[in-house]
Amino acid sequence: MDYYGIGWLIALIVLLVIELITLGLTTIWFAGGALVALIAALCGAPFWLQFTLFLIVSAILLFVTRPIAVKYWNKDRIKTNADGLVGQTALVIEEIDNIKAKGAVSVNGLEWTARTADNSIIEKDKVVVIKEIQGVKLIVENK
Repeated sequence: MDYYGIGWLIALIVLLVIELITLGLTTIWFAGGALVALIAALCGAPFWLQFTLFLIVSAILLFVTRPIAVKYWNKDRIKTNADGLVGQTALVIEEIDNIKAKGAVSVNGLEWTARTADNSIIEKDKVVVIKEIQGVKLIVENK
């Protein structure tokens, strides 16, 4: 095995280790490209071909298979913390008025600053739906 082959083997191992540590589907695509480049190096291909194969295979894996893998990888993942609030209902505990920069809701026993999505005023004790989170504020609308 020449120096290029050793380099591709090291790259493959490093990329796989990073993927195993993070489990974020970030480097696995490039590990596939490094594997193909390693095979090309073992077959005696010139470096320019090895590098070209690395780029092409990595790009194909990244742009073609990643969206499919992410869809199935994350399908059973439960949203936690703030991300899990979007779509839930909340109780208005202080009138929400964007112009006066006031308003609060209670969600799961926690108080959050709230603003309306459409600049409407929502009275206290109304139930609202959380549409998004902007910083530390919940953006809500009438249910």
